[in-house]
Amino acid sequence: MRSREAKTPAKDEQLDLPFDRRPKTARTNGAEPLAVRIPDAVRMTGIGRSKLYQLIASGELETVKIGRCTLVPFDALKDLLARARAGNHE
Repeated sequence: MRSREAKTPAKDEQLDLPFDRRPKTARTNGAEPLAVRIPDAVRMTGIGRSKLYQLIASGELETVKIGRCTLVPFDALKDLLARARAGNHE
């Protein structure tokens, strides 16, 4: 049985990893989003999905529901990280 060798990408070739997704629409004006969906909040913060849902359930992280879409206000993510940072320095 022949062994297979893993194909190594060229230096300029971009790997298509599931956690390395780019937003579907690029923001050309450089503006911050008003709110992001849960998967984007997970990617932006580095917090796990389960932990993010725990923070939402406990009221520590604000969400906005529009139809079936759950959005996390960008300011709420910033506030969460600021509170965590302040709590770690005391």
